[in-house]
Amino acid sequence: MTTFAGGLTDTFIERLAERAQEAEELRRLPATTVTELTDSGFIDVLRPQRYGGHQAEFSEILAPVRRMAHGCVSTAWTAAFYALHNWMLALFDEQAQEEGFRARPFLAAAPLAPTGRGVAASGGVRLSGRWSWATGVMDANWSIVGALCGPDDAINPALVLVPADDIRVIDVWHTDGMRATGSNDIEIENVFVPSHRLVSISDIYAGSTPGTHLHDAVAYRWPMVPALALVAAMPALGAAERVADIFTQRLSERELAYEGTKQKDKPAAQARLGQAGVRLRALHGLLADTTGRIDEILLAGDRVSRPVRADARLAAAHIVRESRAVIGDLLEASGASAHFLRNPLQRAQRDVDVISGHVVFDYDTSRELAGALAIGLKIPPTAMV
Repeated sequence: MTTFAGGLTDTFIERLAERAQEAEELRRLPATTVTELTDSGFIDVLRPQRYGGHQAEFSEILAPVRRMAHGCVSTAWTAAFYALHNWMLALFDEQAQEEGFRARPFLAAAPLAPTGRGVAASGGVRLSGRWSWATGVMDANWSIVGALCGPDDAINPALVLVPADDIRVIDVWHTDGMRATGSNDIEIENVFVPSHRLVSISDIYAGSTPGTHLHDAVAYRWPMVPALALVAAMPALGAAERVADIFTQRLSERELAYEGTKQKDKPAAQARLGQAGVRLRALHGLLADTTGRIDEILLAGDRVSRPVRADARLAAAHIVRESRAVIGDLLEASGASAHFLRNPLQRAQRDVDVISGHVVFDYDTSRELAGALAIGLKIPPTAMV
């Protein structure tokens, strides 16, 4: 394993903030941002060493994503998934990795809900379907999609690797937040996919894919749901940190209308800031405990159990829920000016509102799964843990 020490400098984050409005209007990442992300090396943080990547410890993806959200939440989300999808490709068969990692960078969209059908064909499947939430597809050279594969009497949910030339992008991404992610729909019609470009969902959930044997590194034995959930939670946490920073600065500058006093002299405002700080610190502690627990299990050579995986999903959902609450609390005390369209405060709120709608952050479901598994109850085999 190596340590990632890429070019995500403070200046880089500032440039993301400067381009945040442009990115929102484009409804995709500006070309300059994609170039700078590629040049920074971040996209390759979890790419295996044998294919020219950093092969860093899994948790090393988290802090850079959180920091990028200080500049642009949509960029942080998109970059996070580009990097995570390099990790996902490393779980596939060696031949699939050889094909996918020829791209430098490997930029993949990955709508994972199994809304496609792979009909059994000689040497593979013929794939058709339509998928939503294809983050980063506007600059992608590959896609990884979820599909129900095989004959009708032996359906196997799988992830399927498909080159960008075989997909059609459908422009549906007209949203009130996370606009720059370009998360449009994609469609595939009767495309042949060889069997080496399929990997079983059950193996991915359990952390027992072909790639776990190919790369001698703990990172590739991480189960997918904790990996996905914790990485995806980082833009929300970073956004909440940035809002707290801006609120702190505004306290000393903002005069309260009709009162003639500075907001910094208001005990209520001071209390909100203090509370935000301790809530954010608590989330960092939860994050470190969750990732440390999984790494400890994997380093011991064991598989991560379903109860531990469910706890990790709940931790991620809690991070997003609390981050959203911190943002809401601070904006409540930021006045009407915070809602001008070029104000980063309102953009952070809109972006995290959209993030919180991701299925993996469903708080009721996350709590139910963690609670049920904690007392030994059975849960559906298709439950997202």
